[in-house]
Amino acid sequence: MRVVVIGAGVIGLSTALCIYERYHSVLQPLDLKVYADRFTPLTNTDVAAGLWQPYLSGPSNPQEMEWNQQTFDYLLSHIHSPNAENMGLALISGYNLFCEAVPDPFWKNIVLGFRKLTSRELDVFPDYSYGWFHTSLIIEGRSYLKWLTERLTERGVKFFQRKVESLEEVARGGVDVIINCTGVWAGALQPDPLLQPGRGQIIKVNAPWIKHFILTHDPKSGIYTSPYIIPGMQAVTLGGICQLGNWSEINSGQDHNTIWKGCCRLEPTLKNARIAGEFTGFRPIRPQLRLEREQLRVGSANTEVIHNYGHGGYGLTIHWGCALEAAKLFGKILEEKELSRMPPSHL
Repeated sequence: MRVVVIGAGVIGLSTALCIYERYHSVLQPLDLKVYADRFTPLTNTDVAAGLWQPYLSGPSNPQEMEWNQQTFDYLLSHIHSPNAENMGLALISGYNLFCEAVPDPFWKNIVLGFRKLTSRELDVFPDYSYGWFHTSLIIEGRSYLKWLTERLTERGVKFFQRKVESLEEVARGGVDVIINCTGVWAGALQPDPLLQPGRGQIIKVNAPWIKHFILTHDPKSGIYTSPYIIPGMQAVTLGGICQLGNWSEINSGQDHNTIWKGCCRLEPTLKNARIAGEFTGFRPIRPQLRLEREQLRVGSANTEVIHNYGHGGYGLTIHWGCALEAAKLFGKILEEKELSRMPPSHL
């Protein structure tokens, strides 16, 4: 069976690995290719800070709660493995800060040690009157993509740098199943009026004294629009920009100043930090992520398509649960084609 995954960010590569691991032993031959015009370090995943944290409000699709949980549990199971460092994976604790009391998030029992901040802790952040503390996970996109690429390469998956103009173009190449993981660019392959870019800009600084993440929230201005500080393995990510509909990949001086001023007010010692880099990327914003099958008729042939995109700013947070679901959809295709008698999943 010939399968093409379009997209080489975290959604594309994790979906490719999940499908390969589940089906290669029972589906011979499984010819799996990845097409993308951008590979690491040039994907949107590379720009992400990589903190595991869903949105504060519950998703409109209850399945997303399960997919978030599956991803956290999958990553946590690797935290003490020899692979953790190469994956860019580590435990990290920190703060979510608000100017007024808010309901607990739906994910409070997924993370570790979730609790409300004490008054003494809030004294450290004089601009805020309410907050939470918990331990989560950091999964750095650039390291993780490299690790996923190596796992796929070891298994014989082939990578092709190629700009795909349409799903029909791939289908005409004799492909049986297309997995569409093109993120914010999915609308170029098939119109999707619900999908739009949420442009973000971040500053990476060398500040090894910053040990905890600090996320601030302003419900009135929307998500990702107030300062956040997220330490990683090598550098600390500073952000606080989300501009819907903005396709500019050029770093903005005005946005730089907004981030710098907001983060230095939150953590004044950052004024002494050396800037290591600055990056712009696009969150694929959609009211609900798209994870579903579709049949594409090209000429006299039907090509199966599995769409897996629209994960907003939480692709790394939900990727493995979505990969598992995409693999289930792939299994249904095989059952309908009677190509495989599936054993129980061990993923």
